[in-house]
Amino acid sequence: MFAPGATKALEAAQAAFGKVDAIAAEMKDPYIVSRVLTRREAVSSSSIEGIQTTLDELLSVEETGDNSARDETRQVRNYAVALDRFIPRAAKEGYGVFTMDLIRDLHRAVMKDDPDYQDVPGDLRARVVWGGGSKDIAYSSWNPPPPADVPDCLAQTVDYLRNEGLQQMTQGFITRMAIAHAHFEAVHPFRDGNGRVGRLLLPLMMAAEKHVPLYLSPYIESKKGTYYASLKDAQQRLEWEPVVTFMADAVTGTVEELIRTRTALSELSERWRGRRKFRRGSAAMRALDKLHNYPVVTAKRLGDLLDVTPAQINQGIAQLEEAGILHERTGYARNRVYSAPEVLAVINRPFGEEPVLPE
Repeated sequence: MFAPGATKALEAAQAAFGKVDAIAAEMKDPYIVSRVLTRREAVSSSSIEGIQTTLDELLSVEETGDNSARDETRQVRNYAVALDRFIPRAAKEGYGVFTMDLIRDLHRAVMKDDPDYQDVPGDLRARVVWGGGSKDIAYSSWNPPPPADVPDCLAQTVDYLRNEGLQQMTQGFITRMAIAHAHFEAVHPFRDGNGRVGRLLLPLMMAAEKHVPLYLSPYIESKKGTYYASLKDAQQRLEWEPVVTFMADAVTGTVEELIRTRTALSELSERWRGRRKFRRGSAAMRALDKLHNYPVVTAKRLGDLLDVTPAQINQGIAQLEEAGILHERTGYARNRVYSAPEVLAVINRPFGEEPVLPE
């Protein structure tokens, strides 16, 4: 039994899940708001670990397939691809998706382009690690299990994730998310990349539970100190209430942010339609519905999405440029990349800030 504050937070989070699930049931769009939210999740989760790129840079690399992209951007891209790959699988397989192999696969996915990683991605660590105390374990403040115990400890975490024990009857879903996350981070099964894998597991748990997957890392990044403090309380003192409350608040805050974003993008679309007269059924008119998901896009991608000829899409893009909706960003005569900066401004605003729309 939790204190009234935690109970209230859990009730609010459960109501938030109900609200976003109801929105999803009414919509044909599988992204709820935008596929770009998964990319923002990748940027934020990686940023928490000191791996820096921007949403703009990530989307540009995705569109152009730039092989000269920075290592950091490739790592963030790998995180986003892992979401695309594993969330549908979790939604299909349910809690059976959680296995030791899945954990290793997630780690391989996020670490494969890290040039500084000293182990083989996906291999459990074979050395002692600790936190605090600089280079001397004698002064450490946090001590994950020794290497010999890691497989058994991780197996226990996986068993818990599979939701086959008493927890399915005695613990609510958000409580289970918090406990599983804290336990995985405490086991620290890899030399590096544990934070990113642990945060990847959260939307996978939601998909397995048949909820709309929420991407919590922007919230976590905005309250990083509280996040780490709640994990420390759970891992070092077995005080679970702070991390459960934090997880509940993260769900509620993320749903509120998602609804603000959805409302703002809907209003933006209406303003776009008022900027000029678009012919009904034209490539330009139909493209307006794609730009929330592809705010950085090539003519080829947009043409493929709309199934129109190059001539039709080029005419449509010209009309969107004339209306100030799309901007060409390369200056090239060929292989051009276009952006919808007003969409990017809404999606990429600091967490918790109100969207600002153009007049």
